[in-house]
Amino acid sequence: MEAIVALAFAFLVFPFSSPAQALSSNYYDHTCPQLESIVRSAVQKAMSNDKTVPAALLRMHFHDCFIRGCDASVLLNSKGKSKAEKDGPPNISLHAFYVIDNAKKALESKCPGIVSCADILALAARDAVAMSGGPSWEVPKGRKDGRISLASETRQLPAPIFNISQLKQNFAQRGLSIEDLVALSGGHSLGFSHCSSFQNRIHNFNATLDVDPTMNPSFASKLRSVCPAHNKVKNAGSPLDSSNLIFDNAYYKLLLQGNSIFSSDQALLTTPKTKALVSKFASSQKAFEKAFVESMIKMSSLTGGQEIRLDCRVV
Repeated sequence: MEAIVALAFAFLVFPFSSPAQALSSNYYDHTCPQLESIVRSAVQKAMSNDKTVPAALLRMHFHDCFIRGCDASVLLNSKGKSKAEKDGPPNISLHAFYVIDNAKKALESKCPGIVSCADILALAARDAVAMSGGPSWEVPKGRKDGRISLASETRQLPAPIFNISQLKQNFAQRGLSIEDLVALSGGHSLGFSHCSSFQNRIHNFNATLDVDPTMNPSFASKLRSVCPAHNKVKNAGSPLDSSNLIFDNAYYKLLLQGNSIFSSDQALLTTPKTKALVSKFASSQKAFEKAFVESMIKMSSLTGGQEIRLDCRVV
């Protein structure tokens, strides 16, 4: 959930619909029974060509849900001077939109005008986790697509430089608990971050220290070699954990060792409750997976759309 966001901003909270808004696991059983297999096939095909697809889809779903609810607004293209969410600073590095396009195209040929782009994205994120060795779960369906997508609203996404107070506030505004915060942070089991998102920890940390003292020195040294102070390499960065193509609990183990990437990761160790949850998930893959599934279902039940888009990129 990498983001590049200035610290000073005001949160704009939009009225998400109730999690109970017409979502059900059998929503498409009669109108589009092939839905899940079609989405799974699109994710599988993309993964076979690009190992970064699972992380991209999981992050895309998270970034969608945190702005106006899970309404596929993150998929919309910018129009003229009106910049859409995908062109907001935290979303510039989002990719694999074509996976959703391909699934939508296949679904429109089988059951036209039935399945929302928001539901496709929620299912694709679940499949991305499951196909990376993580848990699977029954995705409640029935989301609608939104018509509004504003780059300016991406300031509401949790930033990698957030402290624990900012993280807790950000999640609480979406009805998500401290347990959800720590469990969903485990999504960093998959993925890669560019240098810009953790530069603050390895160069000019504060007036007296160059490197964040909470970092393992050898890990910090490794990151500094990949990301020098005046980095000019466009795609330089680091995997978010040591097994970044496999969905597991290594993220939490590394966090306890001082080998985390973001300030927002390290922040999870700064209160007794969040640290206890990190320790719990580090010691039990099963406990992490159970909590992650529950939090994903809760987060993905934030709804806010009104229609079914026939093209996920345009209203």
